[in-house]
Amino acid sequence: MELDLQPLNLPGISNKRPLVIAGPCSAESEEQLLETAKQLAAIGVKIFRAGIWKPRTKPGGFEGVGEPGLKWMMEVKQQTGMLTATEVATPKHVEQALAAGIDILWIGARTAANPFAVQDIADALKGVDVPVLYKNPVNPDLELWIGGMERINAAGIKRMAAIHRGFTAYEKVIYRNLPMWHIPIELRRRIPNLPIICDPSHMGGRRELIAPISQQAMDLGFDGLIIESHCEPENAWSDAKQQVTPDVLSFILDKLVIRDTGETTESLRALRKQIDELDDKVIEILSKRMRVSREIARYKKEHSMTIVQPNRYDEIISKRSAQGILCGMSGDFMKTVFEAIHEESVRQQVELINKE
Repeated sequence: MELDLQPLNLPGISNKRPLVIAGPCSAESEEQLLETAKQLAAIGVKIFRAGIWKPRTKPGGFEGVGEPGLKWMMEVKQQTGMLTATEVATPKHVEQALAAGIDILWIGARTAANPFAVQDIADALKGVDVPVLYKNPVNPDLELWIGGMERINAAGIKRMAAIHRGFTAYEKVIYRNLPMWHIPIELRRRIPNLPIICDPSHMGGRRELIAPISQQAMDLGFDGLIIESHCEPENAWSDAKQQVTPDVLSFILDKLVIRDTGETTESLRALRKQIDELDDKVIEILSKRMRVSREIARYKKEHSMTIVQPNRYDEIISKRSAQGILCGMSGDFMKTVFEAIHEESVRQQVELINKE
């Protein structure tokens, strides 16, 4: 199904990129919330975020102050005029947040991974007109991400945006959550009118990564940023390493280069024409390569040879990766390309051998 979407139309918020949502990971006290909110309002932030309920990986950690924090959010709204946003994970959260006048709801990555939980939230949202931001599920599953948004949209929520916060990595890497930018790029291709907001705090997991990730998101045409900011980040009760002060956030935002996403120029059209012509040649060459692969399959069948020859496969990957590096491409990219080519070659050989 296609998403039936309307613009976010947030009161007092311009359509200028980037839309900025900022605030602490967690609401800890009324004083902490108000102080952070006032500092953020002073630098021009219009939407204040804070976690009221915090789903944690393991029990025993700080899991949010719960419903009392909603009263503090109401005070933030009254004193600063900012819109407020918080995460909801159950129908009860939805009910309590709406009763407290929360302006924007978001669905977190852990909840997004559970279609039953998402459907319960969707049922609780029926008949309500509130913007809902939807984070990607923890695993790189685009269909699950889109399917969850379809559930919320089917409940009548038409003001929606996706939040890209990266995907869980088993191994230790530089990022807390792998960006895997090709997934939100494909999401944009599939649903062009869906705003996409980047969450560099959760993606990087460290405050020093917020600026470069934010810039990359802007370079890719993302619509906004949701960034964790705390008046005393070193003393934060959750995710202290990935939060920045409002002053640092102001510096990050001031340094962002926002590139034009407007009309295509004649020179760009000419370059894209070259790309199209080269792509045609790539497909033609791949077709010829597969034709040779099928000839190899016939030879292997006649000589009772196995389809996959590990030494030959290793030779192709190693040699082409090294060659690609010399031509200015990454070894990982070349490995991915030739793994895919080999997989298709094997598929065609299996099909031919079994058919003939």
